[in-house]
Amino acid sequence: MTAVDWPALRARVAALTAGEDDIVALMATVACEVYHADDRFDWVGFYRVVAPGLLKIGPYQGGHGCLTIPFSRGVCGAAARTGQVQRVDDVAAFPGHIACAASTRSELVLPVRDGAGGLIGVFDIDSDQPAAFTPQDAEALDAILVQVFGTP
Repeated sequence: MTAVDWPALRARVAALTAGEDDIVALMATVACEVYHADDRFDWVGFYRVVAPGLLKIGPYQGGHGCLTIPFSRGVCGAAARTGQVQRVDDVAAFPGHIACAASTRSELVLPVRDGAGGLIGVFDIDSDQPAAFTPQDAEALDAILVQVFGTP
């Protein structure tokens, strides 16, 4: 397993996204860098808020993801609905989990906000390992998202 050097990843993302304001370009860059940062990460991507209560797939790395997710379903929906980080050690035990990939065992989803604090989407990371994510992973990823997209 590769250990993430979070400070180095944050610096790399900062350098790659400096001066960029296109949301799709920013999401694509973050997804790519995070996906390649750790062997635990099988799928990394964004789901964008496209209508009230609805997420649609955005830039991602890995196999195909679900195309749309309502706020009322799944781990991504819970993160969007509550505005809280969702760290799920066993997706099979999560009520309403959406199995976009049968191999997913654990998941980490963080809300993504713009500079004004509005929810623009969620950042989803899946792993084929149970309990793959730590509170430190969530904290480091949140810092990267705030750095790139705006306020927490």
